[in-house]
Amino acid sequence: MITTFDGINLYSKDPAALAAFYSEVLGIPVPFEGYGEFDGAKIAFERSQPGIIIWNAAKWENLTTGTVNLVFSCGSLDETYEQLKARGLDCHPPATMEYGGKEMNFRDPDGNGITLLEGGY
Repeated sequence: MITTFDGINLYSKDPAALAAFYSEVLGIPVPFEGYGEFDGAKIAFERSQPGIIIWNAAKWENLTTGTVNLVFSCGSLDETYEQLKARGLDCHPPATMEYGGKEMNFRDPDGNGITLLEGGY
């Protein structure tokens, strides 16, 4: 039977650039750098935790289907917004949502949706 959640696969035309976006712009560690040019790179806070695994779409069959939206939590979304803006991310400021938490939504270089949360769901 299923025992744990391992991660989400993203297939990219430029896996090294996508891994750099998550690590250099968003500040998420890369505990596993993959099998050359970041193919198979794992973006996660620890290697043993679930993460985003980035694959080279030209090498592997692109198995992504449907809409992908990745969700991350922040302590202070306003501070995170300022830090990301300073790193060159072009996005709208955080908004307070009807459930009471704050959200900020944008896309990564491959068009995958990203939601940053303060206050959780």
